Amino acid sequence: MTAIDRWREQLERWAIPAEIVAAAPESPYSFPTELFRTRGERASGPVDPTPTTLRALERLPDGGRVLDVGCGGGATSLPLAGRAGVLVGVDSQEDMLEGFLANAREAGVEAEAIPGRWPDIADRIGPVDEAVAGHVLYNVADLEPFARSLAAVAGSRIVFELTERHPLHWMNDLWLRFHGVERPDGPTAGDAVEALAELGLHPGIEHWTSTARSGGFDQRIDAVALIRRRLCLSPERDGELADALGPRLVRREGLWSAGPTDQALATIRLRG
Repeated sequence: MTAIDRWREQLERWAIPAEIVAAAPESPYSFPTELFRTRGERASGPVDPTPTTLRALERLPDGGRVLDVGCGGGATSLPLAGRAGVLVGVDSQEDMLEGFLANAREAGVEAEAIPGRWPDIADRIGPVDEAVAGHVLYNVADLEPFARSLAAVAGSRIVFELTERHPLHWMNDLWLRFHGVERPDGPTAGDAVEALAELGLHPGIEHWTSTARSGGFDQRIDAVALIRRRLCLSPERDGELADALGPRLVRREGLWSAGPTDQALATIRLRG
């Protein structure tokens, strides 16, 4: 089996059993705008640069044009605002793009927003100096057209940021507790590197750990509700779910979020 096929197969295993989705009171697949808006707001403020930001800045010319695929609120591209001339955000959720544009205005950088999924709308993007994609790759089962279309438009570098393991891996114990379902262990960032290398894109990787929560909710109940929707549970299970989350449900810098305290991350760069 090729590395590309192995990547696709491992991601397909993350599909939620059809009978659980059918019984869910809400879709487990939607993304809350508030979470990504606050991530973007915090990324546009004074923060220490991450390896992702540093690798992007290495090749970005003054006034350069940056494509941000799956931009959300702009958390990956907004730290480049001091160097970039234009940020081009692509996202399939139009309400995400509204937050992206608002955060870009606050950061004082010109921005463009293009609704749609990559690479479906790649022909609407002109050449850019760089492309970034933060926490997107685990949503891309068909990696080859996604990566090759980025390579076709990005001049100097492509930078991906992702968790070391699938971003929902930390919830595996919750799936076992509430549904008796065992979830997959893979894929990992290393699997992504192997797949990209197989495509001849010469990836380099850096592993790092973040203790910061990059976004969240004003209300504790909203942080619990996000995980409840991911687990296809009903609202009356919120109390039980909060107990199961334990110290993984935390308020930090005024915002509530749920997940591991220390986040193992990876930055993958293409083109040197």
